[in-house]
Amino acid sequence: MISVLILTKNEEHDLPSCLNSLSWCDDVHVFDSFSTDNTISVAEKYKVNIHQRVFDGYSSQRNAALTTIEFKYDWIFIVDADERIPESLPLLLNEEIKAAENTNIAGFRIMRKDFLFDTWLKHAQITPWYIRLVKRGKARYHREINEVIEVDGIVKDIPLYFYHYPFSKGFTHWLHKHNVYSTMEAQRWIDEHKGNMHFSFFKALFSKDFSEKRYHQKGIFYKIPGRPLIKWLYMMFVRGSFLDGKAGVIYATLQSIYEYFIVIKTKELIKK
Repeated sequence: MISVLILTKNEEHDLPSCLNSLSWCDDVHVFDSFSTDNTISVAEKYKVNIHQRVFDGYSSQRNAALTTIEFKYDWIFIVDADERIPESLPLLLNEEIKAAENTNIAGFRIMRKDFLFDTWLKHAQITPWYIRLVKRGKARYHREINEVIEVDGIVKDIPLYFYHYPFSKGFTHWLHKHNVYSTMEAQRWIDEHKGNMHFSFFKALFSKDFSEKRYHQKGIFYKIPGRPLIKWLYMMFVRGSFLDGKAGVIYATLQSIYEYFIVIKTKELIKK
């Protein structure tokens, strides 16, 4: 009852483990951005459906996959290559789908466990909730960096977990990726202020839509001076990252460095 969508770009390292965790699905689609490594060869070995499209943006790529692929089933589970699906999850999700028949439920928000050094970042992880199971034709992405998914219908929270390994390719890869992300975040900050985009304190605090709430929280947070230090203190002592041990301290520090990248790149763009 569930199709799976994986977007890829040079994922030969993570894709095998990801696909192994999806052996329960008979309709897996790899939507590739013309990888230059062995991603396609890996996908072919697993006999999954392969599609390719020139990358032109994170949201546009995801939207293209959702609208152009002929999925076998009405429900689509969106998975990243560095994520793994536990064996018990598909059966439980199918039960939720059956219960959602003849309702306005069009998406499910599922919990994710992030890992570093095989340590679950239980306290350091900013949020465990992600919309990943959506009804075909009912979901669309916007915002080109840290893209946000909008669902036309009710989104139900399911307290079930899948797993995420963001450091599977090492710290160098993580830093390189977030160097790119920080450049995009800085440009997004400039663009939003040129357009006088308004962020609502009310929605940031009280919105019932989780994605909308996070969107306004991030927009307001970007206006606060001293963000890198504030983020580190918040993660370490409010969320309790130190309780995750060495992994939690490293993760909080890396997130603060990422925030600092955004700050200095934004200042650079303003000067230009």
